Amino acid sequence: MVMPFEEYDKVFASKVFTFTEDFNPYEINAKEIIKGGTGYDIKSKLPNEIEKSTVIDYSIYPKYNFSLQRFSDGCIRNCPFCLVREKEGYIKPVEPVELNPRSEYIYVLDNNFFANPEWRSAVKYLQEKKQPVMLSGVDVRIMDEEQAYALNTLKLKSGVHIAWDLPKIDLTERIQAMVKHVKAWKITCYVLVGFNSTLEEDLSRIYTLRRLGIKPFVQPYRDYENKRKPKQYEKDLARWANRSWLLKSMDFEDYSPRKGFKCGSYLK
Repeated sequence: MVMPFEEYDKVFASKVFTFTEDFNPYEINAKEIIKGGTGYDIKSKLPNEIEKSTVIDYSIYPKYNFSLQRFSDGCIRNCPFCLVREKEGYIKPVEPVELNPRSEYIYVLDNNFFANPEWRSAVKYLQEKKQPVMLSGVDVRIMDEEQAYALNTLKLKSGVHIAWDLPKIDLTERIQAMVKHVKAWKITCYVLVGFNSTLEEDLSRIYTLRRLGIKPFVQPYRDYENKRKPKQYEKDLARWANRSWLLKSMDFEDYSPRKGFKCGSYLK
């Protein structure tokens, strides 16, 4: 770890996931180290003067050529596998922060961009900045024609990300409605597997997305306490589905991740 100073008065360390390896505190010469973030403690929060600040010191990140931005905290959903609602509460607008002077694009971190009651103001802000935009994700369950049109008015640096987490909720019609306004090849869909789903249900979602021309991105479920490890079939499913050339060239049943083994064995 390269540190620009020999000694610090105070260091703030954070991590998102509980399974992320912790750092060695002896590598940092600091009088005080404060750990936070969901990976350490879901209830931890920064001091209010930091939490509510609209200033980001990008000078300490000279290689960053983009801006981080957020227009809302929280989410309208309360999904059983997700911690956003518990950590941030119901969705609420927040004041945008200052942009990086060297910014070439804007990375928007909103958990549920179009659920923000002031999403139109957020779109107008991004249009006025005239920079490419990356969105963390949009909720296909609430997307309407107006929102889909608004997406097309933004200069997107990358594709649009949606999610199909629960197989019991059939999103086929909602996704079909979305692709009328947003080209299918621009859409990536996160697919949570291993959470209240069978392999057959996981494959059904993936094959539906493939048929619609949408790229799936499979994510095996990890619990907050880090007690559950992804099963081997979930790892093989992710390796197959997350490689476009494999997904397009063969069915999962024909995929052979290891010598002498085909994934069709999982379905017997």
